Amino acid sequence: MLIGVDASRAAALQRTGTENYTLHLLRSLLELDQQNRYRLYFNQRPADGLFPPSDRCEERIIPFPRLWTHLRLSVEMARSAPDVLFVPAHVLPVVHPRRSVVTVHDLGYLYYPQAHTPWAGRYLRWSTAYNAANAAHILADSVATRDDLVKHGLARAESITVAYPGLNPLYHRVEDERARRAVLERHQITFPYVLYVGTLHSRKNLNVVLEALPELVKGGLDLHWVIAGKKGWLYEPLFARVHELGLDERVHFLGFVADEDLPALFSGALAFVLPSLYEGFGFPVLEAMACGCPVLCSNASSVPEVAGDAAVLLDPHDAGQWAEVLFSVLTDQSLRQGMIERGYRQSTRFTWPACAATVLRVLEMVGKG
Repeated sequence: MLIGVDASRAAALQRTGTENYTLHLLRSLLELDQQNRYRLYFNQRPADGLFPPSDRCEERIIPFPRLWTHLRLSVEMARSAPDVLFVPAHVLPVVHPRRSVVTVHDLGYLYYPQAHTPWAGRYLRWSTAYNAANAAHILADSVATRDDLVKHGLARAESITVAYPGLNPLYHRVEDERARRAVLERHQITFPYVLYVGTLHSRKNLNVVLEALPELVKGGLDLHWVIAGKKGWLYEPLFARVHELGLDERVHFLGFVADEDLPALFSGALAFVLPSLYEGFGFPVLEAMACGCPVLCSNASSVPEVAGDAAVLLDPHDAGQWAEVLFSVLTDQSLRQGMIERGYRQSTRFTWPACAATVLRVLEMVGKG
């Protein structure tokens, strides 16, 4: 069987959630599957060595300036379609094989439309509905996303398979003090800090931690907040609120940070916070746990599935609760140690080989259908 994959997201230079999902899932899939053939479609030349060489896998590079999926990839499908097409992180092209599989990562745009530009919101609504209506089968990152698809009438439960993403093996505690310090100093971090990793996006609800920070400082903690992530839609109010609260010297925006530096940032942090109003999965929760960093996160959407009993789950709207619990986690060594140990165990439950095995079963099922 020839499996075609839209691998364009894997070639991105600055990879975040869906790009990393595509890259690591495909690497595991190619390693696991020793029978089927693969054709990976790219809109730009991928970096050398992005995927291991294999005589069962070909890379098809088809550059195109705009509307690559619906124009150029559609032409490729019309000319020479694979037996099954897999789209792990975007939308099916308008021309696609009847046997197509797509991953839907989240439906956050339905719950928080204000977190997107009007054009992006309309496109997300259309593309998700189009995927659900045209795919032979849907993959979801979490039970929460599967249930959202069913709840909003986009797909039937029997047409959806949950395939939990895995943890990048890159993430582990950096025990070498000099190596850790070198990364922190390169980012000008020389102080005790809690950490957030992710896009600066209104849906991430960072203001609830921002409002808690003054209470922690008043309580006697010499604490800073390091925020690592590129700017998203409607990030400006966060910057303005930092200034209004007089926290310019305690809140540090690093911008996008490469994966290679993140283990040191997690390892050096006193805690990791994820106060999101909605997450399709929440990779940083597992990344922090694997690096031995206590995690505090919201009790919303899929986050409890990922965090299990290893994190403290909090109301994303209650800044007082965040201040109180953060103070306890930062000052109670016994509590911290228990969270760290449970976090290590929880992080091992999500692996890319397991995800790839589930995805392969779905692709072969669709291919035989």
